[in-house]
Amino acid sequence: MDFTLSEEQVGLQSAVRDLITTHTDLSVVRSVVDAPDSDGEPAGLWARIADQGWPAVLIPEEQGGLGLGLLEAAVIARCLGAGVVPGPITASMIGGEAIRSAGSAEQQATWLPGLAEGRFRFAVALLRPGAALDRPGDGVTAKDDLLTGEIGQVEYAHLADRIVVAAEAADATAATATAERETGAGVGLWLVDPTAAGVTITRTPTLDATTRTSTLTLAGAEAERLPGGGQAVVADLVARATVLAANDLVGISREALTRTVDYLRTREQFGKPIGSFQALKHHLADLLVALTMAEHAGWYAAHALDAGLPDAAVAVSVAKAKASDVARLATARMIQYHGGIGYTWEHETHFFFKRARRLEQTYGDAAQHRTRIADLTLDPA
Repeated sequence: MDFTLSEEQVGLQSAVRDLITTHTDLSVVRSVVDAPDSDGEPAGLWARIADQGWPAVLIPEEQGGLGLGLLEAAVIARCLGAGVVPGPITASMIGGEAIRSAGSAEQQATWLPGLAEGRFRFAVALLRPGAALDRPGDGVTAKDDLLTGEIGQVEYAHLADRIVVAAEAADATAATATAERETGAGVGLWLVDPTAAGVTITRTPTLDATTRTSTLTLAGAEAERLPGGGQAVVADLVARATVLAANDLVGISREALTRTVDYLRTREQFGKPIGSFQALKHHLADLLVALTMAEHAGWYAAHALDAGLPDAAVAVSVAKAKASDVARLATARMIQYHGGIGYTWEHETHFFFKRARRLEQTYGDAAQHRTRIADLTLDPA
């Protein structure tokens, strides 16, 4: 099997990298990090990416999009990670996927062309932090399209035109409701207007200042159901979001390793570049092997979901587990090998480390995904 990107995908990757390097370098990221009370989005970034068609990558051509696949979206996510780029870019792509896969024809016509043009932005609240991977919607209930509950760490909810919320449908009988919660059969997707009555968005501080998160509280808030959002569709949406998070982590890891190696080539001790020391070379070689495996796992998981392959669920968990592990190691090594300067606020190492720690927990950490791999592959007998 050919694991390399196509010529078109490489071209997309180059275009995304060029825009990030030109308009959203680390000095721009620092301006977001140093202003925690700001919206957390670099000025003009959304307009630029809309002109480049990034929000349109997963939207069908008949709705004004590019009609590409999750692999192309993963290319973008990986570049965003490498640049530790702030903004609701990935969340908006996932929101568009929710409407594409579960929305009615009218909902698709209302929202998807506008997203493709950059007129709309979305946030998503699918999986409560710390919840089991098979429990999207846990913590939020829906009855007669009124949502009640709370979910934390919702990225860029304060900038969203709509928030896609996974919720468990309440039932008239307690026994049926309990059975649906256990099987996931009662989960669905709703569009929530952040300005609607009963919706409270409370900005919450986070370790990773390259993003902005909020707690979404719903108190009988009226919402618009996406009629196609059954158990399988919600699970697929969570899987796609997980793959994008994994590829963001891989992008962080590759950039952290590259910057570390560049530093070790120039920093000298005892008249030699410290990168020539055997202990460091061995550590970096091991890290490169782990990173290469995570990179291929991220591409394959995106391809497996695009192609509907039977091992897609396992591939998603392999990708997220490997990406989480290598990002933690790569960013920790980055700080360690930069020495005293690497621990300071003035150096950019902490941007990568903190973003990696946040995304490591997003859509399940490595331990959760390894447990899931075991559940999917081992014979319980």
